[in-house]
Amino acid sequence: MLTHAPPQPTATSPVSNSELSLEARLAATDAAMTIRLEEAAVAHEVRTAHLPTETLYLEDVVTLPLTPTLTPPPAPYPTPVAALLQRAHHRLLTGGWCTGARVDAEGARCLYGAIHIEARGDQSLESRGLQVLMDAIRREFTDVDSVPSFNDGFASGRIPMRMLDQAAGLADARGL
Repeated sequence: MLTHAPPQPTATSPVSNSELSLEARLAATDAAMTIRLEEAAVAHEVRTAHLPTETLYLEDVVTLPLTPTLTPPPAPYPTPVAALLQRAHHRLLTGGWCTGARVDAEGARCLYGAIHIEARGDQSLESRGLQVLMDAIRREFTDVDSVPSFNDGFASGRIPMRMLDQAAGLADARGL
């Protein structure tokens, strides 16, 4: 003997779809889609909560050609080590970054080369600048043993230059 399932209740609205204005139908559709999108966002958060995340820096994604006329030197930091690191960063922005040598054939410099030239012979200042740079690097990259090896580990200067900029801020915060 066959039994039939009870009829499913259907939602009936007091006003049919054809009696609603276009704006009312669009508003109803917008409200329904908003609810669906919010539910999907929550479901996505739940499904991906266990995945590790990595910080994304805007300057690593958005790149523009930099020239000395487009990149004026920033206001200098008041402390000597921070100002040194800031000058080195600006030199790399305008003069170019290289890997494998202190200075390449076009005049681009590595991190160490930029700090060395901007220290202007003051070995104590250069040494303190390199130490603060290593501190900044080790905050994010724990397995680095030297500034040159860190510099040469990249095909692009974006991350090394970002670390140099962060080191300048760190030196300023430390009053160096």
